Parts: sequence; structure tokens; C-alpha cells
Amino acid sequence: MSHLAHHPNLIAGQWRDGPGVRADINPSDTTDVVGYYSTADAEQAGEAVAAVAAAAPGWAATPGAARGEILDRAGTELLGRSAELGEQLAREEGKTLPEAVAEVARAGQLLKFHAGQALRNAGEHLDSVRPGVEVTVTREPVGVVSIITPWNFPIAIPAWKIAPALAYGNTVVFKPAESVPASAWALVDALHRAGLPPGVLNLVMGRGRDIGDILTGSPEVGAISLTGSVSTGERVLRAATRRRARVQLEMGGKNPLIIADDADLDLAVEVALHGSYGSTGQRCTASSRLVVADRLHDEFVDKLWTRLEKWQVGDARAEGTDMGPVVDAQQLAQDLHYIEIARKEGAQLLGGEQLERERPGYYLQPALLVGTGNDDTVNREEIFGPVASVIRVADYDEAVSVANDTEFGLTAGIVTRSLARAGDFRRRSTAGMVMVNVPTAGVDFHVPFGGRGASSYGPREQGTAAREFFTATKTSYIAAGVPD
Repeated sequence: MSHLAHHPNLIAGQWRDGPGVRADINPSDTTDVVGYYSTADAEQAGEAVAAVAAAAPGWAATPGAARGEILDRAGTELLGRSAELGEQLAREEGKTLPEAVAEVARAGQLLKFHAGQALRNAGEHLDSVRPGVEVTVTREPVGVVSIITPWNFPIAIPAWKIAPALAYGNTVVFKPAESVPASAWALVDALHRAGLPPGVLNLVMGRGRDIGDILTGSPEVGAISLTGSVSTGERVLRAATRRRARVQLEMGGKNPLIIADDADLDLAVEVALHGSYGSTGQRCTASSRLVVADRLHDEFVDKLWTRLEKWQVGDARAEGTDMGPVVDAQQLAQDLHYIEIARKEGAQLLGGEQLERERPGYYLQPALLVGTGNDDTVNREEIFGPVASVIRVADYDEAVSVANDTEFGLTAGIVTRSLARAGDFRRRSTAGMVMVNVPTAGVDFHVPFGGRGASSYGPREQGTAAREFFTATKTSYIAAGVPD
């Protein structure tokens, strides 16, 4: 199917054109069309929900080993095609080619990990407090799950939601971000060809305003997993709560990275550089607040900016590119808007200029905002671009206080030589994930992912923690029959 000029939706096991079509545009070269992808409407989304509901009993009854074999086959395919699909991902989303290839490989690893989990859905067998009675605790599928994903990790985030949903026996209706359909389509295509029965996984592409209410409000949908903005998450939560559906939300972040006064300065610069500006800063785990001890502040800023000045911003697929473009015109405008706000609020701006390259694209020089306070707009609201601000603090205690002073709580980091200080920060941080001497962005696929506060809602994603959301607990009491 991947050779078709127009890529249809997948509903009830059939590839079907939608009522509309959208061009997938390369942000490194806006004259380049990656492909054309069907867009669904409310009627087609409703048909997809009906299809997953019809397929749910059969898939739930399918042995875990059979479910795992399908996930494993698809995972093997993604790993084998990581170079090809990585180039497509870099072309449609704008992250550098090495980052894109690594993301495809991670998607493959996620599928294969959860292929194993399909056989590890263990329960418990316990004695009752009553004689002659036994108790079993088992895990069963939730049923129909709606999965809605963002544009910044267009194959990894869908994989880390879809894989456990399918592994534990749920059926899925999946809507990817409308601006990056190609990677999501390739993932669904691989799973479809790996042997999923019709209706188990349905793909509906298009705008949230057209189909979102069907995917989140239909009574057949028992659970919704969304990664997106805080405002979208709140709308989904309100809609789902009214009918008592399960909800799992991953939303924004305003993640701090503390540079303690005992930090190795070269290491601190490397950690900040890749945590703040890797993937063009378009990560919910990016280090957007650099909280720097007064003693190291000036030298840290000088060294970090020296590195940033040398970064090559260009076509995501070009050799030697350190940072690709931002994803689209809307995101570029948002980044520039926040940079201007920071300047008006008194920040010193290093970089942050819109760039022109040989071909038209959404290029932005990395921006470093110096002299900011934690109450500044850029330190309270998520920007989601290659923009980081520096906050000077007097000592470690002030740094921890500043780090925790946010409505978000996804990830937080510290660079320090002190084992005692590292342990203290791990305990005092109010974030869901804590990083010591490594970037705040970058997590393993086999451990829980998620935050606190405005960043996350519901059970954790990834690893064995995914079972908490995608299964329901059943407790059964069994007594021996009374003889006649």
C-alpha cells in the first residue's frame, strides 16, 4: 500500500478513502509533498468505532501468544526498515535523520517488548479468610480504546500506546496528528499486514474538530489515551468523565535542569544542549528552564552559547545538520511570539532569529534567553520549540525551590558531582521523572513514563506500568460445591 499516491484510512480491515485529503508537507522544504492522506469525517469515525466494538470480543478471546506474535512481526519489520522509515519521518516532521531513524527503531522495540508482555498478564491466587473459598485476581481487557497522538514523535508515541493496548486484548481506534500522517500510516500498515484481524486496529486521519468528539464521546469507547496540549486534555477529560470512561493524559511540561555550583561545566553544557535543543526542542521533556547557580552562571552561558552558535540548522536529512526546522508555520509563529514576549519582559536574547536556507522551510536559530525570572511568561507557559531560558539562583536550596515552582511536573534534572545532593534532589523534586547528569529528554521504553500536576493524568505509560490503564481487575471468589 505504501506506493499509493493517496493513503486511505483503515476501517474494519479495509483501506478506505475519506471525504477529504491532506498534503503532508516537508518542513525542511515546503515545496516538497511527502504524500497525500485521506481525512475522515464524523460518519467515517463512527464507522471505525463500530468496527472496533464489533471486533472486541474476538480479540479479547485471542490467546496472548497469538497477539504477541503479531506485534513481534510488526516490530521486526520496523527495525528492518528503520533507515527507510526514518528518512520519511525526518522529511515529514523535521527532526534530524539520526534522531528519526532512532525513533523508528524505538517503535520497533516497543512492539517487541509488548509482544512479550502479552504472555505476562499474570494474576494472583489467594486463600480467602473463609474456609473452603479461594480467591483469584485476574486482568481483563478494557475493551475499545481511542488513541490520539501528537506530531512531535509521530511513530514512537503511537507505538507506545497501541502496542500495550493490543497486547492486553483491547481493540483500538487511532487518530494521529493531522500534520504528520505518514509515520502513523506506516505503523498501522505494518501491524495490519502482520496479521491483525479486521477491525482490531482502525486508523482515522483528520482534524480533531471533525472527528475528536466521536472518538472521545462514543459510548462504545471505554478508554481514551491522549498525548497533547493541556487545553485538549482538559476537554477530553470533561467529556470522558461525564460517562465514566477511563482517561490517560500526557500533556505539557516546563522542565527544569539545575546546574549546581559543583557541576562539571562541560558535562552541564552537553546535558543542557541536548536536553533543550535536541529534536528542535519539540519535546514535552525538553529542558526549557536552565536553573544555574550564581558561581557558574556566566561561564555556563558563555560555553553553552559558544556551542549553540556552531550548531548547523538546516534540512533534517542533510549530513551535518545539528537541528532541523520546526514542524510548521503555526509552531514557528508560536516560537517567535514567545521570544518577543521574553524580550519585552527584559530577557537578553541570544539567537532566536528566523533563518533562510536554500529551500523554503520553517527554520529558527536556537534561542537562549538570559536574565529571566521564574515568574516570566516564558518560564510559566510551554513554548515547545528550540527556546530555553536561564534563571540565576544563589544556591542549591533556591534552585530546588525554583525547579518545583511550576504547575507542571513531568521531568526534572540536575547536574552535580555530589551523590548526596543527587539523592536529595531525587527525593525533593515534584516531577514524575528525575534525571541526574543526563538530559531531561530521553527515556527508556521499558520503564514508566509520566508526570504530575498539569503534565499528566491517569496511570503511567510504557513498560509494565501500561497494564494498569489497558486492563481491568477482576476478583473472583470460588467455593467448593456442596455435595447432594
